[in-house]
Amino acid sequence: MSNDQLAIIFVSNGPGELATWVKPLAKELHQQIELKPKSKTSSISLNLVLVPCPNATGNENVVAKKWLQFENIIKAKNFWELLIKPKKFVSWPSKGLVIFLGGDQFWSVLLSARLGYLHMTYAEWIARWPFWNNRIVAMSESIIEKLPRRIQNRCSVIGDLTADLTHTAKIDDPLPSGKWIALMPGSKSAKLKIGIPFFLDVADKISKLMPDCKFLIPIAPTTNIEEIKYFGSNKNPISRQYKSGIKSITNDNHKEARGILITHNSTVILLQEKYPAYSDLIQCDIALTTVGANTAELGSLNIPMIVVVPTQHILVMEAWDGLVGLIARLPILKWCLGLLISFVKLRKRGFMAWPNISAKRMIVPERIGHITTAEIANETIDWLNSPSRLAGQKEDLLSIRGAKGATKKFCKEIINLLEEKKLLS
Repeated sequence: MSNDQLAIIFVSNGPGELATWVKPLAKELHQQIELKPKSKTSSISLNLVLVPCPNATGNENVVAKKWLQFENIIKAKNFWELLIKPKKFVSWPSKGLVIFLGGDQFWSVLLSARLGYLHMTYAEWIARWPFWNNRIVAMSESIIEKLPRRIQNRCSVIGDLTADLTHTAKIDDPLPSGKWIALMPGSKSAKLKIGIPFFLDVADKISKLMPDCKFLIPIAPTTNIEEIKYFGSNKNPISRQYKSGIKSITNDNHKEARGILITHNSTVILLQEKYPAYSDLIQCDIALTTVGANTAELGSLNIPMIVVVPTQHILVMEAWDGLVGLIARLPILKWCLGLLISFVKLRKRGFMAWPNISAKRMIVPERIGHITTAEIANETIDWLNSPSRLAGQKEDLLSIRGAKGATKKFCKEIINLLEEKKLLS
């Protein structure tokens, strides 16, 4: 890069934010203005900086490279070194814009200050460092109301990026007829260790009680079938606590990108490797899911769900967000503090599913605690046997669904800021 160039830097963290925020915004921005690396003649480059985060899998940079949207991608493990010696990684130009798209908002503040760049934040629930922002783009009006009055003019409402992504979902490849249940065990190891064996056992129990049910696992972009195999085998200590397990995984020659998993109890589960799996998900009657960005995606797709976090497994603490998760991952402390952390967190926790957080009331059931696979199987069957309850949850999800067009509005705000500061001709 030379000094007459301009750098746009997306700052993000985990797989959910990359898939639902970063990728669609990068694609749209390339369509609205000429950017490197797609346009070799452009003087503007689009870059991605990943930041430390307990929700990350470590494979985010690999996934992002496949999109061919970014001239440079800085790994999360190099973030602190980037702050200390930014020129070691890229010869950054003197002009630029840092855009927060996931993680701790303070990281993007630090990076913009270190490089001397403009700063913009996408605020889903709150803008934590408003005075450090040249522009804030918000999901809803409530975010503006929380800002000091004298800087509210820096903020504009664009809507829900996740909702914008899922508005275009349509059925490309119909699933066989029947009642379909999506199983979403998570995208990082701490969740998969628990989610895979737990949900496989739930599927076996449902299949025995309600044989016409069919199952689908949409595989997150930061994981793969080999990890599914591993966490469903006896190599995973938690898997040994359940009667279920993986008998075989094969490719289905008749369905592109779908594999077939068969449990030891002969339950058949489709595996969808193509991401996003919206075409398959919107055909499901209900989803069983862990906490995380997938609850926002399911809500935007208007798919009824049950959120499941079985806390009887000590390793579940590693999947908590923030400081709690960091403490729980320390080898010496996690065993003595794990149970205490869980007890306090569960006693004082608020809502954990994004639809419930957004609505500030219980829309989707959250089953968090010492829960069994039999309990979840029975509850799932109860929901499937009650079409009116499913319809009611769908209506509630639809009522909080954001308006489409957020991605285009976001790009317009980026362009407006660059033009306002005379960085874009």
